[in-house]
Amino acid sequence: MAAFDTSRPFATGATAGRIGTVIANLIGAFADWNDARLTRKSLSTLSDRELDDIGLVRGDIETVARRF
Repeated sequence: MAAFDTSRPFATGATAGRIGTVIANLIGAFADWNDARLTRKSLSTLSDRELDDIGLVRGDIETVARRF
């Protein structure tokens, strides 16, 4: 006859901690992506003269967006 040990909970403290870390990492990655998207969108609406005033050219937008 087989016996199963059912006294141990399914999600131990370590497992729950790892799941929480994964979720926190996903939320952080989404926030970073959204910040870059908003930066890219805002800079793209500026004219070439306005970009020049802040020391950028249109080709710098993607690089700047990735930093934030």
